[in-house]
Amino acid sequence: MSLNMHEDPAPPTVYEPYDSHELGSPTAASYSSHAIQSSPSQTVPPSASNLSNAHTPSRPSISSRTSSSPRQSSVDLDLVGRASTSRWWDSLTAATPKSDVMSVPSETITVVEPSFDENVLRALCDLDCGVPLLLDRIKQSMVSCREASVFFKKRAVLEEEFGRGMQKLAKNTSEVYSMNDGKAGSFVAAWQSTMKIHEIMADNRIRFAQRLNEMSEELANLAKEVDKNRKTTKDLATRYERNLQESEMITEKAKTRFDLSAEELERILLQKEGESLKDTGLQPRAPAGGKRAIGKAVAKGGLLLKGKNPGNIQRQEDDIRSRVSVSSDAYRKAVTETQSIRQEYFNFQLPRILRSLKECADEIDLGTQYHLTRYAFLYESIMLSDGSTLAPAGIEDGPGLKATIESIDNRSDFKVYMQNYAYAHGGVQRGPRRTGPEHEGFLPPLPQHVDRTQASPVVPTPNNGYIALPERGRPTFGVALGEQMQRDNAEIPPIMVKCCEAIEKYGLYSVGIYRISGTMSKVAKLKERLEKDLDSVNLDADEWATDINNVTSVLKLWLRELPEPLLTHELHQGFLDAAKIENDRLRHIRVHERVNDLPDANYATLKYFMGHLHKITQFESENSMSIGNLSIVFGPTLFSQNLGNGANGQNGQPVMQEATAQNKAIETILEHYTDIFIDEAEGS
Repeated sequence: MSLNMHEDPAPPTVYEPYDSHELGSPTAASYSSHAIQSSPSQTVPPSASNLSNAHTPSRPSISSRTSSSPRQSSVDLDLVGRASTSRWWDSLTAATPKSDVMSVPSETITVVEPSFDENVLRALCDLDCGVPLLLDRIKQSMVSCREASVFFKKRAVLEEEFGRGMQKLAKNTSEVYSMNDGKAGSFVAAWQSTMKIHEIMADNRIRFAQRLNEMSEELANLAKEVDKNRKTTKDLATRYERNLQESEMITEKAKTRFDLSAEELERILLQKEGESLKDTGLQPRAPAGGKRAIGKAVAKGGLLLKGKNPGNIQRQEDDIRSRVSVSSDAYRKAVTETQSIRQEYFNFQLPRILRSLKECADEIDLGTQYHLTRYAFLYESIMLSDGSTLAPAGIEDGPGLKATIESIDNRSDFKVYMQNYAYAHGGVQRGPRRTGPEHEGFLPPLPQHVDRTQASPVVPTPNNGYIALPERGRPTFGVALGEQMQRDNAEIPPIMVKCCEAIEKYGLYSVGIYRISGTMSKVAKLKERLEKDLDSVNLDADEWATDINNVTSVLKLWLRELPEPLLTHELHQGFLDAAKIENDRLRHIRVHERVNDLPDANYATLKYFMGHLHKITQFESENSMSIGNLSIVFGPTLFSQNLGNGANGQNGQPVMQEATAQNKAIETILEHYTDIFIDEAEGS
């Protein structure tokens, strides 16, 4: 390559996007196309006629490069685009000889993301230790990333062990209790619900462990990928540095050859003018080659002095001038190439390498922080999930653990157990007899005690050797619907009429009516009084009228304790199938058909109760109870969803799926109450 030593400047250098295959970085294609114009700080060798000014080229300083043309800190993608890139390339090719233009990949040049800090890149370029600094920093980040991965892995093992253990404990406890002779009644329902809550919490822990394992694997893969990219970039930086060092060595050798040729030319010129080294006092300059090079020059100079023939001297001069010209061109070419390689390295290759390493460091740092943030979010979510399972915020979420335990009614359970036990063992005489003939030493029976606070006295009478239980009057709770209506000779169960009338009188404007539960002690007290004497209970009293939620809770309790649900077991699946129909009109028709299939007692009771709920919805603006809210409350109640069936409902379907269909069936009946129950003649 031949250059004009006084006119041609050094070739301009530019930032160029990374070749992703060369660096192996996943983010290598996102680098900038910022241009850096650097003034040439190296000098080309002078001509043979100006040998006294020849000197060795020096390495350009980083400060001179950065001060001569500052880099752009950011590039707007909308302003640059493909057009500006083409203009930049055209100007570059026009100002630079074709042989000196560095190759630019043909792929589209993209812009650095705004999050990349160009000031940090400038500072790293100004440091002589920028590459080892980033390599050590990436090592630290990989250690941190791997430690986080190991922590997630071990934490996942603990969480999975805890979840599996709790799940196994809850299932085994539930199965063992069902096989043992434990308490029944409300206690067994609460116990099974408690075990179900523990199973839900165990499932949450198992899912949490799965997420932790996924994050651990992702962090481990991230560390491996970054380590691979780090090694690739390190090898590339080493190769670039070696290329520059080799070019500098070639330049140094070319300079030595040029100096030796120049010495010979000086000597032959002096000989030609008839001057000797002694007469002129010429002191040979020590070339860069050292003592060995000086010896060679003196030896060659001695040979020149031997021949004084002008023809020989002229031939020697021509030969030496030819060698000086060749060595000068070789030296000039070596200096130019070294200058180009050095500027390319410091202005192009080094910033690319530093950018790649910095982005690797940012990638692993941000990835580690992201997974730690995700861990914190999942940990918080699992804690909140456990809290909402233990203490739900709304009634539609079901009872919590505390409410489930409080639902145990030991008094009612004992009464039921006492009745069943007396009935089962009534004919067997156990222990001493209470009554008998007086001549056998038995005392006459004591006069009975009359409790005047009760409507009817409790009279214990002997029967078959045991004392009969007190008379309950007209039992209402837990009695079949048809049996109640036949016994009371009523078209509608009296307890429903009594409760609904009180609710319509005092609760139409009560916010959350039927959704808000009453006080457990008050509900139990009202149930006991209704069970003893329904007619004597005055629901207009302040005790019940001031908190109508106690009355609504008793009514829901009566519906739940029916031996057969209001919508019957036989038609249960039919209602669910009808509710799952997507077409509104067809769903209305099928639900209407199932309602008409109900027994007379159930149909009459459902008609009355739906009319009552229809009236509640007319005051939705005051009580906030829409058709949807009421269907959520009474779906499980009217279908009598059994909580003891575990994850499946009565027909083997999932409880949540079955509950949705139940709510939809009640919602359809309420929406079309008039069409289903009210005849045209009756409506007019």
